[in-house]
Amino acid sequence: MKTIELVGGIKSSALGFGCAPILGSVDGNKAQRALDCALDCGITHFDLARSYGYGEAERFVGNVMKGRRAQVVLASKFGIRANWKASLLRPIKPLVRIVRAGWRGQSAPKTTLTPNPTAKVADRFHDRIPLRGASMRQSLERSLRALNTDYLDYFFVHEPQESLAYVDELATTADRLKSEGKIRAWGLAYMRSQEHLHRAYLTYFDVLQFDNSPGAFGYDAVVAERGLRPNVLFSPFRGGTNDLKPSDKLLKLAGDFPNSVVLCSMFNPHHLQENVRLIG
Repeated sequence: MKTIELVGGIKSSALGFGCAPILGSVDGNKAQRALDCALDCGITHFDLARSYGYGEAERFVGNVMKGRRAQVVLASKFGIRANWKASLLRPIKPLVRIVRAGWRGQSAPKTTLTPNPTAKVADRFHDRIPLRGASMRQSLERSLRALNTDYLDYFFVHEPQESLAYVDELATTADRLKSEGKIRAWGLAYMRSQEHLHRAYLTYFDVLQFDNSPGAFGYDAVVAERGLRPNVLFSPFRGGTNDLKPSDKLLKLAGDFPNSVVLCSMFNPHHLQENVRLIG
């Protein structure tokens, strides 16, 4: 698997594994098989957040990675956390998955709208926390305990919906966490539709993580501005042009952003292996 150094000294696989569905739409058995397959295929970059799996994904992934921490790159995020509604949902998740699978099996009218499902879930089962230095540190400590590790390779601010009023405080806290060995780099994860909120301080971060799909609005401008820079790209198949198959979109992203990690949530072993073959 090709490797990328988003930050000097941290080598990630060019294809990253998006862990958002783990213990949410994807059950533990399927997640375990997919993670084992990803590791066997040479994928080393795993993307998490405190909110994923309604607050349970980090602990699950941490258990899978026992004994393999030195071989993987772990990224997590702070800013969104599971609330009390998520804890009530936990015992009925298997039933919810069955119902959702039934809905997917029914025919539905085609639509060109591509809403952000993460935002919907955050509104119902998650709360946003203050983006301050103290809450940043507190969230990190919880992530470290859940993942059973002493440090994170990357620690991202998780899709803030407003400009960061205390970005200098966050940057100072990030520097302290680096000096303490608790994080190796920090970044900002955001939707490109909200980039204008953060344009003034993007250079504060070691790495940027944003949604990107070939043919999406402004795609060519992003290639021109950030094509050769290190980025983490998520939602590679959502939106964009309908003229390209998913495999073609992945290949185009890899070609247009040769120094970036592309995140995919891959829980079908065949699709995972095919994506690894394409990125190589």
